[in-house]
Amino acid sequence: MARGQQLETPLGRASRRTSAESKDRFGRFTEWIARAMGTPMFLAMLTLFCIAWIAWNTLTPAHVRFDSAANGFTALTLMLSLQASYAAPLILLAQNRQDDRDRVQIEQDRQRAERNLADTEYLAREVVALRMSIDDMTKEVMTRDMLRQELRALLEDLDRRDESAGGTEEHHERR
Repeated sequence: MARGQQLETPLGRASRRTSAESKDRFGRFTEWIARAMGTPMFLAMLTLFCIAWIAWNTLTPAHVRFDSAANGFTALTLMLSLQASYAAPLILLAQNRQDDRDRVQIEQDRQRAERNLADTEYLAREVVALRMSIDDMTKEVMTRDMLRQELRALLEDLDRRDESAGGTEEHHERR
């Protein structure tokens, strides 16, 4: 029984799924970080943090300071450098994910535009076919009217001949 279950499931399928989920989770995390770093709130908080850091290390007594102003706030500089060194790749990863989504969206838009163009061309051909059939029907109606007029003219001509022939026959019978 266990062997049959092994044959039903392809090898490595579960590990690929968790890897894809892990990549997606990390991608969502990078996008969240990139969105958070691009907000005015983040800039305000970072500014307040730096002001607090500098104020603490300049205004407090020397024995509670942990970063010396004489050394140019080395620890603060290192922390900001570390934050920047992580922020740049995370932002690039988020941009790459957005580029991938944009590429997929552009492809879907292109396919949708092709379908719309094909539908529009089909409808244009159908409209032309309907116009042509309406023109043909209009011409047939005109032809029928013309035929009716010709038939009436022939009937009137035959009636006149009958009248004139009938008058001649009466003339011959009298003789």
